[in-house]
Amino acid sequence: MPAFITFGRILFAVLFIYSGATKLFAIPATAEFISAKVIIPALLTPYTSQLETMTGMSMPQMLAIAVGSFEVISGLMIALNFGARFFAILLIFFVAATIFYFNDFWNQSPPDNAKSLVDALKSLSIIGALFMIAGYGRRPSATDPVYGEI
Repeated sequence: MPAFITFGRILFAVLFIYSGATKLFAIPATAEFISAKVIIPALLTPYTSQLETMTGMSMPQMLAIAVGSFEVISGLMIALNFGARFFAILLIFFVAATIFYFNDFWNQSPPDNAKSLVDALKSLSIIGALFMIAGYGRRPSATDPVYGEI
């Protein structure tokens, strides 16, 4: 893999590693932010209450831990190019969900929605980079035979 692609992949992954680590180091603040934006559907409430009873944590706390861990692990896997396509595709869905839940500029009035709109566009560009990582993946090196073993 060319050095520029490896370097770019590592620099791109730093975004998710840092973001996930900050979520894990500030679980109460992350859980509060999640509880303000995400509403658990009534259909899932019996299951989430069972999880809360089993773990002794609220659902936003569990989501904060899960999201932080997911971001750190995905970032490391992309940086190390180990399952990069798979984790890039998972992150595409994750970033799309964050645009929907956390950058809801369509629910705000026009002068107040500018920051949310810019943040949503930044997340959209991150999705574009994730599509490039998913599309590029591992390529055969120049020393591999073109037609396999004939």
